[in-house]
Amino acid sequence: MKYFFLSEGWTVSRVWASDGLWQITAWRRQPDIQKLNVCLVENNELLWLYRVEEAVLTVEVKPTTAAPTNTTIGQVVLKRLITAEQVIERLGTAEAKCQLHNIQAFAQ
Repeated sequence: MKYFFLSEGWTVSRVWASDGLWQITAWRRQPDIQKLNVCLVENNELLWLYRVEEAVLTVEVKPTTAAPTNTTIGQVVLKRLITAEQVIERLGTAEAKCQLHNIQAFAQ
């Protein structure tokens, strides 16, 4: 599995695998991308942790309609997805706070 943090108010758009843009008709399914119940609070900004399957190489993200309208960024392409070890390292940094929501989901 691979991971990335995504700011509150942003959503996943297009996804790429090794053979190019993810084609639902070829894979016969959507890519496995899950928003986890863990977020970081950094500079008053929520950064949610997402998990993606190994086949995913690149993820394009864009602001949702709920995002502030004063932003000039239309979309961002995430090319460096991180490992579980890098997530743990990031969660352990002094600048970040970890918030767990629905902790009972992790106990099952």
